[in-house]
Amino acid sequence: MVQAVLAIDQGTTNSKAVLVAPDGSVLATGSAPVGLSTPRPGWVEQDAEDLWQSVLRAIATCLTTATSSVDLAGIALSTQRESVVGWSRSGEPVGPVLGWQDTRTAAWCAQLPSAVDDLVRQRTGLRVDAMFSAPKMRWLLDQSDALVGTVDAWLIHRLTGCREHLTEAGNASRTLLYDTVRLDWSTELLDAFGVPRSALPEVRPSDAGFGVTAGVPGLPNGIPIIAVLADSHAAMYGQGCTQTGMVKATYGTGSSVMTPVDGFVESGCTLAWLTDRPVYALEGNIVSSGAALAWTADLLGLPDVGGLVALAATVPSATLPSATVPSATVPSATVPSADGVVLVPAFAGLGAPHWDREARAALTGMNSSTTRAHIARAAVDAVAHQICDITDTIPGGVKSLRADGGATVSELVMQTQADLLGRPVEAADVPEVSALGAAELAWTTLGATTGWAARRSYRTFEPRLDAATRAELRTQWARAVASVRVRPA
Repeated sequence: MVQAVLAIDQGTTNSKAVLVAPDGSVLATGSAPVGLSTPRPGWVEQDAEDLWQSVLRAIATCLTTATSSVDLAGIALSTQRESVVGWSRSGEPVGPVLGWQDTRTAAWCAQLPSAVDDLVRQRTGLRVDAMFSAPKMRWLLDQSDALVGTVDAWLIHRLTGCREHLTEAGNASRTLLYDTVRLDWSTELLDAFGVPRSALPEVRPSDAGFGVTAGVPGLPNGIPIIAVLADSHAAMYGQGCTQTGMVKATYGTGSSVMTPVDGFVESGCTLAWLTDRPVYALEGNIVSSGAALAWTADLLGLPDVGGLVALAATVPSATLPSATVPSATVPSATVPSADGVVLVPAFAGLGAPHWDREARAALTGMNSSTTRAHIARAAVDAVAHQICDITDTIPGGVKSLRADGGATVSELVMQTQADLLGRPVEAADVPEVSALGAAELAWTTLGATTGWAARRSYRTFEPRLDAATRAELRTQWARAVASVRVRPA
């Protein structure tokens, strides 16, 4: 019988379950989709019970596909972050899950006094925005007297037979209610957003233990929930990005770019995890990344994102003259090109570093020669440009970027990222980095020797563009972004 940790990675569109041995090897996997609805413009909802059932389906598939008998040492959780669940004290969901992309509270956030935004920055390192949890919690509490929490708290509640109301510190740090220096719910912030402490879960360190299983179909009772991390944080842990200057990007429905810092700062800071000490990271969040690829695939009548990327790869190469450096000193480059077409996927506004939730999406630069392939290529470029917008703000710059998430399977997306970044991109060789990060923390807590990232292989993509061509493409993008902004830069 093989010992394993069952890592559950609950994301925006899928739930995954991964059996992980002490050496980091993956013994079995399972996945199940999660429904998502948009009943009104800007509203993004999920069904809490459907989300829970997707986790159960993923677990069942994972356990039934294991090739040998498994002794479960414990459970590790990696979860989507700012999304909010409400449930009654008897454990029944109250209202929909409000997704992290949901912007129904944007107008309410805009009306808050500037003093609240200042307080949020001082206590959390973040800023007031509808993406974060506190406004969503306030909205749910306005509908019903409920317990509220992020997705990790909901899963812990169900995994423990509705006995525990607990959350992990890194997830709590994304609510706008948790003081990431004092490491507790902030009374001032609770008052500012009108969220009673009694409705919130108890916050625990990432490796502190979160109860044991009870009444979970397919799992024995008494399996300990050892470690919990937010999904983007788990990816940073799994990528081994634990030192200042290391940068990781997670490509999902949205994207997260994170780099560790030596201590708390008041701008763009996240508590990545809390073990024997707090570990902080600078982070930028992109609202539409994989979602932009999916939208464009649907627009073009393609079956999936794979078809979109394949179409983008057929765009002809073009000679791109530099507009910023005289061509006599720096020659033009010949590269695959969207021929001036730019997609700004601000479907729910712009996230970091622009933070203009009133911006709207645009497809610009088209002419009579524009083809479907150019539009597909513009969507791929948009993913990479948005990452670059964030890395451009990182103090000291970026030496290299470690990438994980669904889009990393695409050679074109990763090469485009390296080209526009002007730095090497290292794509993880496994798709389950968030799950592996949570599992690694669990095994570390159990005393196993880990450090799996150092033994992992990466596909490395070197930049091909000269500086002038890169600057021209970035300038085209910046002009397009400026054209869709409502709030001044």
